[in-house]
Amino acid sequence: MSLLVVGLSHRSAPVSVLERASLAADTQVKLLQDTLAAEPAAEAAVLATCNRIELYADVDKFHAGVAELSTLLAQHSGVGLEELTPYLYVHYEDRAVHHLFSVACGLDSMVVGEGQILGQIKDALALGQDLHTAGRLINDLFQQALRVGKRAHSETGIDRAGQSLVTFGLEQLADGADVEGWAAGKRVLVIGAGSMSSLAATTLARLGVRELVIANRTLERAERLAAVLNEPGGMTVRAVTMASVADELTRADVAVSCTGATGLVLTAESVAAALAVPSAPQTRDDLRAPDGSLVARLAATAARDGRIADRSAGSPARPAIDDTPEERADSELAEGCPVGLDQLHAEDLAQHGAWVDNADRAARSVVVAAGRVTRTARVRLALLDLAMPRDIDGAVHRLAGVRLVDIESLAEASADAPMAADVDQVRGIVSDEVAAFGAAQRAAHITPTVVALRTMAADVVAGEVARLEGRLPDLDDKERAEITQTVRRVVDKLLHAPTVRVKQLASEPGGAGYADALRTLFDLDPETVASVSRADMNDADVKNRGRV
Repeated sequence: MSLLVVGLSHRSAPVSVLERASLAADTQVKLLQDTLAAEPAAEAAVLATCNRIELYADVDKFHAGVAELSTLLAQHSGVGLEELTPYLYVHYEDRAVHHLFSVACGLDSMVVGEGQILGQIKDALALGQDLHTAGRLINDLFQQALRVGKRAHSETGIDRAGQSLVTFGLEQLADGADVEGWAAGKRVLVIGAGSMSSLAATTLARLGVRELVIANRTLERAERLAAVLNEPGGMTVRAVTMASVADELTRADVAVSCTGATGLVLTAESVAAALAVPSAPQTRDDLRAPDGSLVARLAATAARDGRIADRSAGSPARPAIDDTPEERADSELAEGCPVGLDQLHAEDLAQHGAWVDNADRAARSVVVAAGRVTRTARVRLALLDLAMPRDIDGAVHRLAGVRLVDIESLAEASADAPMAADVDQVRGIVSDEVAAFGAAQRAAHITPTVVALRTMAADVVAGEVARLEGRLPDLDDKERAEITQTVRRVVDKLLHAPTVRVKQLASEPGGAGYADALRTLFDLDPETVASVSRADMNDADVKNRGRV
């Protein structure tokens, strides 16, 4: 086994580099085809997600393989090799297996423990199988990675340590509030209908949003997703084309975007234009102050007295300009309020502030703390960008009333996320599985040699039996069968111990040399061994195709 992986991820490269190096679907196909055309690689697979790009290959030369795979990644990503090289990591043989198994378990994810990576590994294997770039090694490796990932999630509490990138992103949008309470009653626009967007739509539906609109370039795909989520008596789910995004954005409270577009889907200008349109027309009743509120009391006083009385000449003088702030406050409090503001509690002021906020969409929410009234910006539109490269212009964070969470901010937030105690248990599982996989691969490496040896022995038996029949033509069928069976048993017993032992030795590190020794000792034809390997690889490819 000569497994090599060359790649970059959120752990090795800044998001700006990952964004530029992202691979579109057609680019991944071309990369795999060119990798197989390269001399050092016999089979290959590419794992490309929003926070990692990795190229796996079975190579016959390490240094040549690293150089070739690095060059191919640079060529197809569009990032120059000199710029890309400092961010690349390389893993070989058992370390490469350990890396993929760790990735499959969510240990290397931006959000530790997330399970979405299993679907992405499955997609990577399916693509390699469709293009016939995944041979026996890649098939075995990725199939086992999927099993290891599932085992980690079923046998440990790694799910408690993390969640999907979607859930983590929604938690960041909620900014400390309960996500389910934050999502309740909101109108949500999901842009895209791929795997990540579908996960986002499903998650939001489970959280109980008020309305869900799915926009996609292909309307039929959006309609299929909407049909799955649209339950009788549940929330409103609609499917629209991308041409309707601008209009839908004016009504949305939250927008989640994850498309395969190479350019921006939402620019700062389009978001600003959406914010400039009122989310809902206000009626005359909407503008009337609630009974008992501060504004209602002011209106009642004005209606009764005709106006708010000016200070008369006999009224206490206003504080002097050179008074201290404390002296001014004492003076103002001593004067009293003409409409009884001094009799209001802080909660009444907060209620009034909330009413004012609801009357003005560019308003501020009022928070009363420690006897002081402070103001914080109210989020009018929450945006979650899960695409790589990004779908939403980063400049939107400068717009009043907009909160943007993207891959870069998620990476920063996840850096401080606590690790679960179950992570150590998962690491133990990964180590055990890597050892078992390596042993199985090394044992499988010698299998063609053992098969070739037994084939040679069977040919020898057949030749000797034929020679015996020529010398003893009077043997009846029963005698001939008994002699043949006896010769075969002798050969099998002679070969049994050495072949079993050589498989055991081959499973240990450095055991590949035993296959070479066996071929040399029995003078096995290398072409016969190679033909067995090819047949075994083709059988494995056909068998594994149905298991993805």
